[in-house]
Formats: sequence, structure tokens, C-alpha cells
Amino acid sequence: MDMMSKFLSRAALPGLFLLALLVLALPARAVEVQRVVSPGGIEAWLVEDHGNPILSMEFSFKGGASLDPAGKEGTANMLAATLDEGAGPYDSKAFRAKLENLSIKISFSAGLDRFSGSFQTLTRNAEEAYELLRLSLSDPRFDEEPVERIRSQILVGLAREETDPDAIAGRTLWKLWFPDHPYGRPSDGTTESLAAVTRADLEAYRTRELTLDRLKIGVVGDITPEALGPVLDRLFGSLPAEGDPLEVAETRPQNLGETLVIEQEVPQSVVSLGHEGVKRDDPDYYTAYVVNYILGGGGFASRLFEEVREKRGLAYSVYSYLYPFDNAALVLGGTATANERVAESLSLIRAEWAKMAQEGPSAEELENAKTYLTGSFPLRFSNSPRIAGMLVGMQQEDLGIDYLDKRNALIEAVTLEDAKRVAARLFQPDNLTVVVVGKPEGIEATRRAPQTGG
Repeated sequence: MDMMSKFLSRAALPGLFLLALLVLALPARAVEVQRVVSPGGIEAWLVEDHGNPILSMEFSFKGGASLDPAGKEGTANMLAATLDEGAGPYDSKAFRAKLENLSIKISFSAGLDRFSGSFQTLTRNAEEAYELLRLSLSDPRFDEEPVERIRSQILVGLAREETDPDAIAGRTLWKLWFPDHPYGRPSDGTTESLAAVTRADLEAYRTRELTLDRLKIGVVGDITPEALGPVLDRLFGSLPAEGDPLEVAETRPQNLGETLVIEQEVPQSVVSLGHEGVKRDDPDYYTAYVVNYILGGGGFASRLFEEVREKRGLAYSVYSYLYPFDNAALVLGGTATANERVAESLSLIRAEWAKMAQEGPSAEELENAKTYLTGSFPLRFSNSPRIAGMLVGMQQEDLGIDYLDKRNALIEAVTLEDAKRVAARLFQPDNLTVVVVGKPEGIEATRRAPQTGG
């Protein structure tokens, strides 16, 4: 969707490249989305394509890491990493061997608001693939060896992040904004919280949070609506029908306007910054999306890139983006630059932030942005997992089954008057919360953190 998503590039299955070329050659309106409801009442959105014998499915459950029990942060992330480590009669080694031998992909991930799954198979292996996915969701083993192996792997990653400037900056920024909210907790957990997560905790999260009333499914590929219905019941029908009411409260970022420096012996400082944004269902969202593209979301075409990198060579990358959650919304930005040039870079970013708020974009900038954002939209249909992910996102955000047809019109409808009004609302230079990790020169911090390891 029109937000920073966590879609990672995935290894293509045989024939997927041809499907990608076919889809890229088609305009967005040529992708027909069908609503399928199983005999048991489970709904999925389907893009049917019989050009290649491949089936891709993406699905998600509302909730995610924000539902981790207090003191056991990282539970959802650990569950995501262990669901495909053995299920039913297959231990971890046997389960992984079957996936590899049959070219089946099953994976899971946990974000703050969603617990998600990804599934791909060749249709000739579909029956065995369905059974493996069903088992991973309804009968995971959580054997001691894979659970402890996964725990160790996560702990190694956490230890590495302890000295990673980008990770430190991001983690600190979230703690500043959400000190008393699940969004401020580390979704991957901590050394202490991971030690507290037991097999029983993993099973309890699975049965409590992975429920049909929170489930959204997107399917792309070689299957008919008539065939998909029974498959949905087979894969998901044994899950609990309803979960407890979601108890993650609406919130807004705190400590706006603060500047915090975390000293670290590195030659280049990392800067992370931002403030409150607009949520996905806000009437101004599409206008905000366009004006942010102009400020810092447009890569080489953005104002921040032009001022910070092109004109002055201060940084390799500088950016901003919208980050709407279910219960909060943010505008995030950042850069990395030499310690002695942090103050200059940050001053320029603040100046461009303020200029956009005060003046908005020019007519030319607006038209160029709309041209790019509408013209590049079909590139999002680059492979079947991405399309399936879009179908899930459309359901999550209640965008309507015709979103692919109407999305570009929503961008085109943004006027210069709209853009100037929303830019003044969206960009708040005085409210920028800034975290700098490094040895920055010339930065006036409102608070300073203890020195970290180098």
C-alpha cells in the first residue's frame, strides 16, 4: 500500500519471472480482483492467473507484536520464526526438507500491528503444500531444539544491534515517542524478555491472537474461485473463530521537539527524526503522500536530496516518509553524515521542512509528483507475492476491492490548494524529535544519553 511496507524481496519460484513480465505489461485496471468466500465463511481476495503453474498467498492477523505480554516482548517475533520449524508429524529437519524438495515457501513475520504469513507453491505440489501450511498454523511442534536455536539467533541479532547506529537511533526514537505504549517496546524483544518466553507462551499467543475474525487473505495465481473456497477452509478452518477484543490504545507521539544525542565512536553520525503524521484513513492522506514525496519521499527527485546531497554533498541518503499505524501516525526522516557536518545537514533538513510547511510545493513539483506516482504504480505488480500483499493491505485498510482501479484517480485529484493546506498541517519543524547517534559537532541537545559501545 502507499506506506512504507515490510515487503522483502523473495526468491522467485520457477516461472515467476515470466509472470512478473506479464503483469508489468498490463495497466493496474487489467488486474481483476475477485472476492471469494469459502463454504465455511472465510473470505479471500483473488487475482486469478493461469499463465504459470504458481500460487502465491499472503495473509495477516490484526494485532502483531503490540500484543506481546508485558515482560515477554519478542513473543510474536519468536512465534513467527518457529511456526515453520516443525509441525504435526514432521520435526524441524523433516519439515524444512519437504519445503525445499517441493519448492514450497512458507514464512511468517510479526510487525507492530500485524502477524503475517507468506506462502508460495507450484500448483503440481499444491496438495502437499496446503497440508504443510495447515500444520504450521494449527499444529506447530515448538520442539526444544529449534526453539532454543531460534532464540539464540535472535539474541545474536540483538547483540549486534547494540552497537549499530541505525538500530540504536530507531529504538531510541520509538522509546521517546511511546514511553508508555506497546509501540515503544522492542518488537524483537530484549535479552531479558526473550529469556522469559516459554513454549507455553508461544502456544498461548498462537491460540489467542491468530483468529479468523482478525484474518485477511490475498491470493494470486493458478486457481479458480471455486477451487479456492475449500482450500481456505482446509488451511484456516481449524483456527479459533474469535479472539479477545484488541486492547492497544490510540496514542500520539510524546517528547516532540526534543533533540537527543547518543555518543558513539564512529566517523559518521546517524540522524533519525520525525513527528506526528496522518493516519491511512485520514481524508488528507493522499495529499500528504504526494507532498511528502516532494519533500523527501521521492529519492533523487526530492527537495531534501537536492539540498543535502546534490548541492552540498553532505550525505549519501536523506529521506522522509509517512508511517501510519493502526493506533498512531508518524512522519519519519533521516540521514547519515560526517560528524563535523551533522549540524549543517540537520539545519538544512529543518529549513526544508519549514519551507514546505510555509509555502507548500510549486505547481510544477506537484504535477511532476503526480505523474511519477501514477505512472510508477503498475511497477508494484512486479510479482505475485507483491500483488497478494497488496490485496491483503487493501482489506486491512478498508480501501475497497476496486482500489487498484481508483487509486491513481485519488492521486490525480490532489490540487495545488490541497497540497499547500496539507503541507502546512503535516510538516511541523518545531515538533521534530531528533536522535543523533555518533560524535556530532555543533548539535545542541535537549537531553544526552550515556555513551554506548563502539
